[in-house]
Amino acid sequence: MTSQAGGSHTGNTFRDRVEALLRGPGPLDKLALIDTLDAEASALEIRAYTAGWTDALAELRRVSR
Repeated sequence: MTSQAGGSHTGNTFRDRVEALLRGPGPLDKLALIDTLDAEASALEIRAYTAGWTDALAELRRVSR
């Protein structure tokens, strides 16, 4: 899964981010990992939702001209 919200796409997939978190330094705190993953998944959902509304509004403007 990659970000579809325009220019903010960095080329990293969600899986890449999870792998980086799992391979990070120090002991693995499972609760902190779950919190981080939840926050990042929510951010991805918000960006996708926003991009969808932006596309829909742009299409509405295009059609109404």
